[in-house]
Amino acid sequence: MPRPRFSTLAAAGATALATALIGPATGAHATMEGHYSGTLSDGATWIADKPAQWNGSLLLFSHGFGPTTVADAPSTAVRQALLDAGYALVGSSYDPNGSMWALDSAERDQFAALTAFRRQVGTPTRVISVGQSMGGLINAQIARDGAGRVDGALGLCGLVAGGVDLDNYQLDAEYTLATFFDPADADKLVNLDSQTDAGALADRLTKAVESAQQTPAGRARIALAAAYLNLADWAPGRQPPSRDDFAAQEEQQYAWLAQGLLGFIVPARWSVEQSAGGNTSWNKGVDYAGLLRQSAHAKQVESLYRDAGLDLRTDLNRLTHGADITADPAAVAHLKRTSTAGQGLDVPLLDIHTTADQLVPVEQESAFAGRVRRAGDSALLRQAYVARQSHCNFTTAEVLAGLHAVEHRLDTGHWNNSATTAELQHSADELGLDGAAFTDYRPNRLTGTR
Repeated sequence: MPRPRFSTLAAAGATALATALIGPATGAHATMEGHYSGTLSDGATWIADKPAQWNGSLLLFSHGFGPTTVADAPSTAVRQALLDAGYALVGSSYDPNGSMWALDSAERDQFAALTAFRRQVGTPTRVISVGQSMGGLINAQIARDGAGRVDGALGLCGLVAGGVDLDNYQLDAEYTLATFFDPADADKLVNLDSQTDAGALADRLTKAVESAQQTPAGRARIALAAAYLNLADWAPGRQPPSRDDFAAQEEQQYAWLAQGLLGFIVPARWSVEQSAGGNTSWNKGVDYAGLLRQSAHAKQVESLYRDAGLDLRTDLNRLTHGADITADPAAVAHLKRTSTAGQGLDVPLLDIHTTADQLVPVEQESAFAGRVRRAGDSALLRQAYVARQSHCNFTTAEVLAGLHAVEHRLDTGHWNNSATTAELQHSADELGLDGAAFTDYRPNRLTGTR
């Protein structure tokens, strides 16, 4: 299965994105005592690395969306820093015979990799689950189900709102773009025949957006689609726009779209459908005016519509009246069963997210926190934020500081101040590595939930 195109994403985010999707390269290092590997019952592979001076802690790493390539750390730099600090690492590829949206097998394979480590390498004194991007969703599931097998969890840029919400808000954005800029594709957004077809659709939508950006009306409608996509308004290589500079906000949202974002998310949605066995998103019955009111970008959209001389209500009514996409109930049920998290937590979990994540919007943390709160487990969850653009774009120091906060919670039985912005920043700075940008932040509500 070909990999979704994302090579045109901004340079500042592309390296972090590639690492998030497929994990780092693996190889021997001077600090290692041994590198181990094997095959699980479903054909998934696992690898593990044990340093010469093992501190007894094992990190179970869940990698992100992409080819089912085995990885045991978030990046090459983080991997080396963890080995140098005495941590052992393990992770699986997930089932290589299924979709790249590997939620059918991932949690099972991760626990199987942990069992294989215990049998072939040694017995850890502590296990901490770590996951990023799609692996952050797997990590949250492990934190929900892993009592007795893992002790705590660290989530990085996690897709913690789950597959159903993801597919729906992406559909809302694609439907808006197609309705106004590419109407021939407005009824061809789901149930595509192949990933190639999905890539071709993404190319057509991207070209349509590029043309639309040339006019005030086009920019207003791009902002509307971006609001439904929960798209960050801070792009790589730019300074964050001011709160009331709505034109600059749209320009940076457009930059994300023009630099290949649709070329990733449209084929990725196709992979989710393949995993679930049918269309998993719908908009029939959606009130697009009500949906916009939920968005933190509503004022921006209203302002740009006024400047363009467009009637926003007319456009919203057009979207609402034209919304007739229905989902396959069995596919939705499958996705809810396999690809959600937050129904509870068995172990402490710290989630870290960049504030301007173009692929997994930071607003997903709001949806996840609400779900955990309703389950009565808020005391086990902490969330922290890094002021930076791009998906999974963390420094090594930020990852290690998060890990140390989880360890503090496990050592003392209390979070205390270990997961506060100030303490995480202090912890990262003390490492003397590559810096950190933890920030006080509260994400807005996730737009597009049904």
